[in-house]
Amino acid sequence: MKYITFKNQDKMPMLGLGTWKSGPGEVYQAVLWALEAGYRHIDCAAIYQNEKEVGDALNKAFKDGIVSREEVWVTSKLWNNAHEMDKVEGGLQKSLADLQLDYLDLYLIHWPISLKEEVMFPKSGDDFLDYKTVPLSDTWKGMEALKDKGLVKHIGVSNFNISKLKEILDSCVIAPEMNQIELHPYLPQDGLVGFCKENGINITAYSPLGSADRPKARQKDDDPILMEHKVFKDIAQKHGVSVAQVLIAWSLHRDIAVIPKSANKERIKANLESKDVELQADDLKSIADINSHHRYIDGTFFTEVPGSPFRQSDLWED
Repeated sequence: MKYITFKNQDKMPMLGLGTWKSGPGEVYQAVLWALEAGYRHIDCAAIYQNEKEVGDALNKAFKDGIVSREEVWVTSKLWNNAHEMDKVEGGLQKSLADLQLDYLDLYLIHWPISLKEEVMFPKSGDDFLDYKTVPLSDTWKGMEALKDKGLVKHIGVSNFNISKLKEILDSCVIAPEMNQIELHPYLPQDGLVGFCKENGINITAYSPLGSADRPKARQKDDDPILMEHKVFKDIAQKHGVSVAQVLIAWSLHRDIAVIPKSANKERIKANLESKDVELQADDLKSIADINSHHRYIDGTFFTEVPGSPFRQSDLWED
């Protein structure tokens, strides 16, 4: 297994289990299967609304001796309705209670978008809090306080572009240690990846397989199907592996952590085996030559809400 090594020498396994879209009754078993298969990195978020089940699975795994708490890297994310500085810790404490943990290994600001406390997803402009009301720097101060208290070991962000990262870097005491972003061969994000690496910010790739099972509301008629591209099929056939394993190995080759989601026992195991797939220079060139920049999770569910104070430029590079 490849690892990301943080400045304090903590090591995060670069291949983890994603839990977004894992529904009630399946995420519990998926986490147990993953830990039994050898995963030591579980990625969660409050908004996935399944952290209680994840917590039950972790608790069982600890009690049964499958793994100890110290051996598992657990990430979660602060939802948009807890961005005010005095509400950040409350957001964390809810996740800790659901996950049945005393601390998190990594905690991320899920989006650079703020909502009112009682709002989960916005329906009108009145549901938002703009940057003047809740500056990102205030939210980040709340995150720094969590690390100072020992409630989280590492802090970072998710879905942050270069300008938003610079905003944090210009005012922070503790720099972001991670940026979790949509990343796959259709969206390689070379510029953002380069900026993060130059500034010591690690990267985790979400939706590495193209998120074919994302909610219908997040799908567009012209979305290409990542897993069906001939280049990936040819490379998979050449190496005697699956297309999914090629896509996961592509991120690992870039020294980027990757968190494929599955609730299928065999696919969970197969995804972990991607760590042993060695892509060759001609494979990587074929993938680079695709030269696509397609985003599946585009954030329009925030920016196109009537009256929203946020724009696509608040989320993505031009």
